[in-house]
Amino acid sequence: MSSNGDVSNGPSSKKNGRVWMDGCFDMVHFGHANALRQGKQMGNHLVVGVHSDAEIQKHKGPPVFNEQERYKMVRAIKWVDEVIEDAPYVTTLDELDQNNIDFCVHGDDITVSADGRDTYYMVKEAGRYKECKRTAGVSTTDLVGRMLLATKQHFVENPPEKDQTKDMAADASTKSPYTGTSQFLPTSQKIIQFSEGKEPKPTDKIVYVAGAFDLFHVGHVDFLEEASKHGDFLIVGLHTDLEVNRYKGRNFPIMNLHERLLSVLSNKYVSEVVIGAPYSVTSDLMDHFKVDVVCHGKTNVLPDINGKDPYAYPKEKGCFVEIDSGNELTTQMIVDRIIKNRLEYEERNKKKEAKELILINKTTDQLD
Repeated sequence: MSSNGDVSNGPSSKKNGRVWMDGCFDMVHFGHANALRQGKQMGNHLVVGVHSDAEIQKHKGPPVFNEQERYKMVRAIKWVDEVIEDAPYVTTLDELDQNNIDFCVHGDDITVSADGRDTYYMVKEAGRYKECKRTAGVSTTDLVGRMLLATKQHFVENPPEKDQTKDMAADASTKSPYTGTSQFLPTSQKIIQFSEGKEPKPTDKIVYVAGAFDLFHVGHVDFLEEASKHGDFLIVGLHTDLEVNRYKGRNFPIMNLHERLLSVLSNKYVSEVVIGAPYSVTSDLMDHFKVDVVCHGKTNVLPDINGKDPYAYPKEKGCFVEIDSGNELTTQMIVDRIIKNRLEYEERNKKKEAKELILINKTTDQLD
């Protein structure tokens, strides 16, 4: 185990060569980003294979995001050097050799193919496999459960407990440690690992944007990419959970402030993040961070609690820019996708759970 708590095994952990990681990367969250960060630490060049919609449908069930959205999301993660589209669900030696890969890295959880086999059995048998530590407390299954709760009106006034989220994410028989849910516990060390830690140069033009950035998705990526073109150093202000709930309502945000923070920090266009930024962009905020340009997308902007336009000051200063990212995807649209296909996602999780348990029990029997 390394000093920062990340785990690896397999071939020599000396940092060199081309590293391969692959996956569905559906609803990309900070758990995916943390795995890719650890993989990049093990080599010089990180190549990420992303499965196609057809491969995921065959082995796992329907993805939430389509393949083009998932390819773009992974390319925007700052530790990724290269993306291979339509990567096979079962990792093969041929795939590694075709891309001049030295070894494959995956988290310390189990991924199972349609026929119930470990998807990394070939690279493991060949001695070209390493493991990194899985990020506890976040999973696509858990996020789906939180979104389904957003449809329950009585949760508006009474925030859902973790057990209720778990019930929505999977049935009561859930026993796999990989498909089930757990609580994410943020630490200062994790934030440091995700942060660039660099400051703007005196000559840099500083751009500021703010928002919820809930369920960080490809619409956010396109917006941040466009905003970054207006300067040299992009600062993102993240609103608190209470503030987001004020202007979005229901049980939003789906992800809490710390989870949203790590998701935004993993994006390659972002230079710095203001944690718990005020809703209104004030003169104090702009002076403190030496902001030159304030950007916002084409989504509606609700007044601040005092009834005023939160962008009134930068507009008065002539440094406000409304940008069009060309992507109309919103967090609400993602929630709508989940609700529309709820039964399919619940069935997918049950099948995934069953295959994982069979492989876990088989592995345990072999060890005994």
